[in-house]
Amino acid sequence: MKNKKTIDLTTGPLLGKIVLFTIPILLTGILQLLFNAVDMVVVGRFCGSTSLAAVGSTGSITNLVVCLFMGLSVSSGIMISHAVGGRQKKEIDRVLHTSTLSSFLIGAVLGVIGFIITPWLLKLTNTPDDVIGKATTYMRIIFIGMPVNMLFNFCASMLRSTGDSIRPLIYLVIAGITNVVLNVILVTIVNLDVAGVAIATIVSQAISAFLIVYRLAKGTEHLKLKRYKLHISMPHLKKLMSIGIPAGVQSMMFSISNTIIQSSINSFGTAAIAGNSAGSSIDGFLYMSMNSFYQAAITAAGQNMGAHRYGRIARSAGVCLIAAAFLGFALGLFSKIFAPELLSIYTTDAEAIEVGIMRLNIMGSFYLLCGLMEVLVGIIRGMGHSFTTMIVSIIGVCGIRIVWIYTIFQKIHTLECLYFSYIVSWAFVIIVDAIMLAVYLQKLKRTPIQQ
Repeated sequence: MKNKKTIDLTTGPLLGKIVLFTIPILLTGILQLLFNAVDMVVVGRFCGSTSLAAVGSTGSITNLVVCLFMGLSVSSGIMISHAVGGRQKKEIDRVLHTSTLSSFLIGAVLGVIGFIITPWLLKLTNTPDDVIGKATTYMRIIFIGMPVNMLFNFCASMLRSTGDSIRPLIYLVIAGITNVVLNVILVTIVNLDVAGVAIATIVSQAISAFLIVYRLAKGTEHLKLKRYKLHISMPHLKKLMSIGIPAGVQSMMFSISNTIIQSSINSFGTAAIAGNSAGSSIDGFLYMSMNSFYQAAITAAGQNMGAHRYGRIARSAGVCLIAAAFLGFALGLFSKIFAPELLSIYTTDAEAIEVGIMRLNIMGSFYLLCGLMEVLVGIIRGMGHSFTTMIVSIIGVCGIRIVWIYTIFQKIHTLECLYFSYIVSWAFVIIVDAIMLAVYLQKLKRTPIQQ
């Protein structure tokens, strides 16, 4: 009997299926942002500014690690989607067991390395002396939880690649609620300060990892995890790394370029920093919406690539592009219209709100471009061309933004000029990726297998 939670993107109408697949991913991203915000609220309200600064000072490091993890986990999803589309049960089995075991082991290795070098990383990011002690405690506990974090991300990616985006959402809700409850207990009752927030985080991550592994052990329509089959197939591990490392590096470079932009924003003073931070937080919700179509594009392209239904890859791209553009325009317009009300949630400083409104007016007007970029990258990556999308994105996003900062921004030293670096970089990647996609699709038309 077919699992109702699984969506087959190789047959039938695409729009309805893509929307149904995308909504849970969108909610997952929004919930993650909300749960992370709760961590900061609890620390800020009950532990003081020093503890809040300690947790906040680790943001750039944790973002880099999370970006790497998310990029690596994409590879397992792409390989599973290809195998699902091609109805290759043995291949699905090999990828599932190799990815599950290797994700935990890679997480363990990164966790140990991170635990050891945490003080050096914090000094490298100029963490103030009065918070570095608490920041070290927080980061080291977070690194302890890396194996289960990695395990969940890989397993969730594989589940989504079969068309099941609902279960990862359910497990995240359970873990998120657990995280909130433990935050309050460990911080306000047990008085563990930043350690309490970190412990709550890794316990909730462990719960989500347990739930998703248990589900896979019970079996789904396509995936059945068996303990005695857990082993690492070197050819499959090599392919996982060849797809995942470029995706991870690309995500990390995005984070680095945003860090450089943030350093430029810092030169405009406290109000600009506060207003930009509030606007950036709102942007985060918009980006999660666009990224959900990236996930849908990867799965649609991957399944149809495996099924050799190359014509549906182009149709999937068209549907995802239109849907992302429509939602990006609607959300961007919403953020512009209600900018003052949204920003007032974060701050009452009139000058900061003015800066935030400026950011949302510029970014909101063009956010549909971000959606188009995400979809094109997802389609091409789902087809198996991870390295080329990495190169284009690094040059187009990171390269253009950095060059913009050290050339045009130096002559037009305004926040508006700085924000337009995002728009120009999105446009560049869209143009290049659109050309690349057309070339790849043309090559597929000449292949002997066509359905």
